[in-house]
Amino acid sequence: MADKMKDCAIFTGNSNPSLAKEISDYLNIPLGGAKVGKFSDGEIQIEIDENVRSKDVFLIQSTCSPVNDNLVEMLLMIDAFKRSSAQRITAVMPYYGYARQDKKVAPRVPISAKLVADLLTVAGTNRIITMDLHAVQIQGFFNIPVDNLFAAPVILDYIKTNFKNNLVIVSPDAGGAERARAFAKRLHADLAIIDKRRDAPNKARAMAVIGDVTEKTAIILDDMVDTAGTLTEAADAIAKNGAKEIHACCSHPVLSGPAIDRIMKSALKSLIITDTIPFNNKVKTCNKIKVLSIARLVGEAIIRSHKGDSVNSLFV
Repeated sequence: MADKMKDCAIFTGNSNPSLAKEISDYLNIPLGGAKVGKFSDGEIQIEIDENVRSKDVFLIQSTCSPVNDNLVEMLLMIDAFKRSSAQRITAVMPYYGYARQDKKVAPRVPISAKLVADLLTVAGTNRIITMDLHAVQIQGFFNIPVDNLFAAPVILDYIKTNFKNNLVIVSPDAGGAERARAFAKRLHADLAIIDKRRDAPNKARAMAVIGDVTEKTAIILDDMVDTAGTLTEAADAIAKNGAKEIHACCSHPVLSGPAIDRIMKSALKSLIITDTIPFNNKVKTCNKIKVLSIARLVGEAIIRSHKGDSVNSLFV
């Protein structure tokens, strides 16, 4: 593989070095040398330590907390690669921050996801590889190619191995119904949807369960868990409707604020997450959380992107 990828260079910032190392190990390409630090006043300082002239550069960086630091690190590194005559620069963003702000929901508010897309493009990005965008229309904010990967193969394998019979896949809101329906079809499982009313950002109240969950193993499926308000309210609603067991899966474990405490106190038996975002110690010690690696999936996408092969065929 190393010979086929000899013109390829892999770099990372400070957002998720453990995932970047896993991906580089899978590709059998060492991470490129780069100094990513700060001046005493907080300004981010970037210096690329190796020659990238005429290289196909892949920069692995999730724009997770601290969101703005990780975003600026990425922009400055892209600019450095561009000024160092890299042949192509691909931003590999397992988690695309600001994706929830993809439309105007009130007067005089920004469309932040579009602004981030513009920043990445102007900085010199030639291609984006991301995963489970919160809103798929964000791809249209770019005038460069975007590969939106899905964690579905990794999560589906885990569900098939660990949950056998009498399953119901639950969408925590109407917006996720299409995703849940696709999972239910592949697993030959039933489908249910939570009728949810959101009163304020990061605050949600589950109202009713549409579908039969009685005496079934319910698996709540979402793309992202932030404060876990939606998730735990959904779990409580499902429990009240007679589910035998309740589990949850998500691609992006933001898990901010009271999320872990809510999960520990909830009706959830387990939460299956991927490593698009690194974990703090509180997450690591939570015995309800199971972590799945996406390194192989992202690594395969990088290989196919470099060779000019189809990325979509990963999910057929």
